Amino acid sequence: MNLGALIDLGVDVDYLKTELGKLNIEGFHLEIEPDSRRGISGTKATVVIENPDNEKHRHLRHVEEIVNNSTLNDNVKTLSLKIFRHIAEAEAKVHNIDIQRVHFHEVGALDSIADIVGAAICLDFLKVDKVMSSPIQLGGGTVKCAHGIMPVPAPATALIVEGIPVKTGLVHHEATTPTGAAILVATVNEFSETLNFSVSKTGYGIGQRDVSEVPNVLRVFLSETSNDENDWELVASTVLECNIDDMNPEHYDFLFKLLFEAGASDVWLTPIVMKKLRPANTLSVLANNDLINEIKTIVFEHTTTLGIRQYKVEKTMLKRELVSVSTQYGAVKVKVCRLNGRVISSKPENSDCERLAKLHKLPISIIENEVIKLL
Repeated sequence: MNLGALIDLGVDVDYLKTELGKLNIEGFHLEIEPDSRRGISGTKATVVIENPDNEKHRHLRHVEEIVNNSTLNDNVKTLSLKIFRHIAEAEAKVHNIDIQRVHFHEVGALDSIADIVGAAICLDFLKVDKVMSSPIQLGGGTVKCAHGIMPVPAPATALIVEGIPVKTGLVHHEATTPTGAAILVATVNEFSETLNFSVSKTGYGIGQRDVSEVPNVLRVFLSETSNDENDWELVASTVLECNIDDMNPEHYDFLFKLLFEAGASDVWLTPIVMKKLRPANTLSVLANNDLINEIKTIVFEHTTTLGIRQYKVEKTMLKRELVSVSTQYGAVKVKVCRLNGRVISSKPENSDCERLAKLHKLPISIIENEVIKLL
């Protein structure tokens, strides 16, 4: 449905098929056709498995090898592997095994490889800067999977959407698979109930089944804005916090490094006083929603806390542009921010200034001042 919707939105079918061919795996092909559900017309994309009896179950490393050894561009490779990783981590947690021991009953199948890599190819083709989504509709009832009959959502889906707005009960069947959930979690920047953008084009992806009064379609909008219209963007994030009064303060430095390496937007400590007048700290971590589980794991493993609270926040962020400035000492990257078409902030990258200061044995302030003079 995702492929169908993005094709309906304007992705070139021949381009998609050519790019999927770069995976260098045989045994499947795409069938694209117009179709409709409950009077709504759109595009149905079907991944046809040519010899289902010979289809292999694959481990994560096999999928990674297929993607990394392909001639797809780096953006498509990175996003594809990010989606695969979400499913792998969920399956590993469900079965309490190492991530590399997971048998991908769904991910390893050719149709899911095509769905996931195809999604990355389509978004790259459209040059999408931001993806927004309504809360994920999970459906209801039960679903039959490799492990038996399970209530909706399937265990892996439930783990993948942790920390993400969801809804249930619109239909009495599985409305979001683990693959679909992973595509959304890996690509969506903001979940919202409302539309606050102008619609340039609408695409409909037609589902395979037609079993309820609710049209089985996926609707996708395309919106285009100029840089002059918005110099900032609204980003949905999560703050994770815990109070700590019994941890060696020397360990915070290592903890902060791990959190930033994992992708945290910001980490900070706030001095507090807890019960029995114990001096303590509140550890706060600001992170994108798709990093919540990874951040929680780091905090539990590397602090003494036994619990973490979390709440949703929205960040209004000025858009930033990275430019290179050539000085007599060498090139320095500068982060430039604009508001209403006017530059309001220009900050030289400290790491570049440090590197040149060491190279020329100069105070870092001289390097910074040289850059600022040339802006």
